[in-house]
Amino acid sequence: MRFLAGLAAAAFVLPAWGQVKFAKQDGRIDVQVDGKPFTAFYFGGDTQKPYLHPVRAGSGTVVSRVWPMEEKAGEAKDHIHHQGLWFTHGDVNGFDFWANHPTQKSPKKGLITLKKLGAVKGGKKSGTIVASFEWKDATGKVLLTEDRTMTFHGGEKQRTVDFDIKLTGVEKSKFGDTKEGVFAIRLAAQLDGKHSGKMTSAEGKVGEKQVWGKRSPWVDYAGAIDGEALGVAIFDHPGNPKHPTYWHSRDYGLFAANIYGEHDFYADKSKDGSMTLEPGQSWRFRYRVVVHGGDAAAAGIAGQYDAWKSGK
Repeated sequence: MRFLAGLAAAAFVLPAWGQVKFAKQDGRIDVQVDGKPFTAFYFGGDTQKPYLHPVRAGSGTVVSRVWPMEEKAGEAKDHIHHQGLWFTHGDVNGFDFWANHPTQKSPKKGLITLKKLGAVKGGKKSGTIVASFEWKDATGKVLLTEDRTMTFHGGEKQRTVDFDIKLTGVEKSKFGDTKEGVFAIRLAAQLDGKHSGKMTSAEGKVGEKQVWGKRSPWVDYAGAIDGEALGVAIFDHPGNPKHPTYWHSRDYGLFAANIYGEHDFYADKSKDGSMTLEPGQSWRFRYRVVVHGGDAAAAGIAGQYDAWKSGK
């Protein structure tokens, strides 16, 4: 039985949405909900992959790790490539689009560059950013293109981002079997599992040992920051490839959905979770990120997921 499905469905009420405004800067777009900063979308020439940073709750509390973009006391300085909220993969034709920070010395690093910034449109209930990117190998060859639409919502107690991503092959592109991917956020230290944070899957499984490498349509990661109860949920759309996704989610604060890392997740080298994107072929990925107060039950995450997947 889905975790607290009956209770969540009975108590669930669609959240009220607030006004969304955007402000274009050099290489980024600032996102504001009901007059308060929510996040910023970074895509400029000094980025190796597009990302959102920082990610805030409705109260204004930052729920994502701010390093390496900013310095903050008490934050771990591991995994320098964990930047905000992002979508990449660690092995595409052998090139690493995941751990591709300039300080990382691998000669096989990939690069995701802006091809075109499309519509940037705010509104009374939501706002949308449309952009396209090119995934390039270390020689500069374009392996595939990414067309992305991000829709931002927010109310008094919640912030939400919907991602609609289409990958289209230019060259034959094999997404290799590795746990290093795909759709991810690095959480603030106080929210991770080494401090107050607790992962909960749709099936009611709790903690890294029961969530990491397992399949589930959604996972929630909730705890407290300076005494404020907060959580972040990631929804995997039923139309996504290999739904429900596997989860590469760690107690140190990495929170990622990844369909490719089967030999890692099963600890079985005979497993192969790779997929190959042929030239002209497209894959579509849809995710929702919900930043909420309280834990999964208090926020009605199960009911929110059911409403989202049915298009409500």
